[in-house]
Amino acid sequence: MKNVIANKEYLSSLRELRFKVMGALVLVLLFTALAGGFVAFQTMKKEREMAQVEARETWLNQGEKNPHSAAHYGSFAFRPKSELSFFDFGVDSYVGSNVYLEAHRQNDAKFSAAQDSSSLIRFGEMTVAFVLQLLVPLLIIFLCFDAISKEKEEYTLKLMLSQGVSIQQVVWGKILGYSKALSWIILPTLLLVFVLMIAGTEAGFTADSFLRFGLVLGIYCVYFFLFLASSVLVSAYSASSRNALLSLLGIWILACIILPKATANLGASVFEAPSNFEFREAIKKDEANGIDGHNPSDKRFDALKKKVMAQYNVNSIEELPVNFDAIAMQEGEKYSSMVYSTHFDRIEQIYQQQNAISAYSALVNPYMAVRNLSMGLAGSDYKTALGFQKYAETYRYQMVEMLNNYMRDFSKTGDWEKKAPAEIYAKMPEFDFKNPGIGQVLSQQWIALLAMFLWVCLLVFAINNLSKRLTF
Repeated sequence: MKNVIANKEYLSSLRELRFKVMGALVLVLLFTALAGGFVAFQTMKKEREMAQVEARETWLNQGEKNPHSAAHYGSFAFRPKSELSFFDFGVDSYVGSNVYLEAHRQNDAKFSAAQDSSSLIRFGEMTVAFVLQLLVPLLIIFLCFDAISKEKEEYTLKLMLSQGVSIQQVVWGKILGYSKALSWIILPTLLLVFVLMIAGTEAGFTADSFLRFGLVLGIYCVYFFLFLASSVLVSAYSASSRNALLSLLGIWILACIILPKATANLGASVFEAPSNFEFREAIKKDEANGIDGHNPSDKRFDALKKKVMAQYNVNSIEELPVNFDAIAMQEGEKYSSMVYSTHFDRIEQIYQQQNAISAYSALVNPYMAVRNLSMGLAGSDYKTALGFQKYAETYRYQMVEMLNNYMRDFSKTGDWEKKAPAEIYAKMPEFDFKNPGIGQVLSQQWIALLAMFLWVCLLVFAINNLSKRLTF
């Protein structure tokens, strides 16, 4: 009987004008977002790859010069586009795309797309994920709001129940029928996403890409089930179709519009981050005076001189067989990196605390769960951007260390005019940041996975116990 009801609802949905009109509109928006997102992805991907190649060539061809001058000359690191970022832009438009790598200073990622966009970007970008997360649930609501309430209003529900059909069979049949109707919109879009994902990567079809796409498909299917089941349940408990529609629209507005913004504002208010000026001034102060006022720079320099002279058993800096200037600069680099890391860790902890509020809100709002999982699997979430920043800093420190150590060994103290051969720059390997693997993404998004599982269990339980509290 469940399959009979499902087929009836499936055919009825395909014949309904509201499903045809809204479904066609959503499908047009999906394909438009997909085409625009993929073109933008291809453009940015090529631009960043070319820029990274050019930065490498510039680094290798800078010619003979003092190694520390080369450290100040520096280079650039560009964050690569992940293979699914055209599907879900995530935070990519709000975080910088490249970092300038230089001695004595950790720079933030610069040149985000949001800097060159209007204020309308705060309302979101038209991506496939945006349509699936916000507009498809709205389509589900208009498709399902009268699923049971209309049967009650027309007294056909009692007739079905009198024939021995259980209310659970009715509900599951309607959910299955609506799912089949929605598949005509969702599956072609996601299939095209998979094709474009394979076409947009040099590696082509890989196990990682297949698994990543499979997980994306799975979480969105669960997400749509949650809205389908919730819509049918609300329809069953509502006194009229009108009340059901108003209730479901209120739930959609609360879950998809109000709560995401409210949790973000709450996190920023409870865990307030310092301004960029305050952050930079604190770093400058600790570099000069030592962390928390201990071990100021002049005392660190005097202690280093005594340590190095004792190590080489000499009485003056001039007698050293190595370049003390390079040793001092590397020690300064080590200390400044420690200062930067201390302050970056503090502000990162603040941001993690802010994001934790949004992450835990997924337990009461499945929209937040699917959004976080979607961004993570697409490689466009905050943690991926943070991973790039940390990788770039590690690369920067190794670059400066290599140049300072070379200067230490090939010249003497005060010999700033001596130039190193250009071959030394090739000793630094190419910048090669990799996005987090699937296992790492899933471990980071365990709250979202748990939330999705709990919501499925809750709705299945509610459906299977519907007849105990439902009145007709």
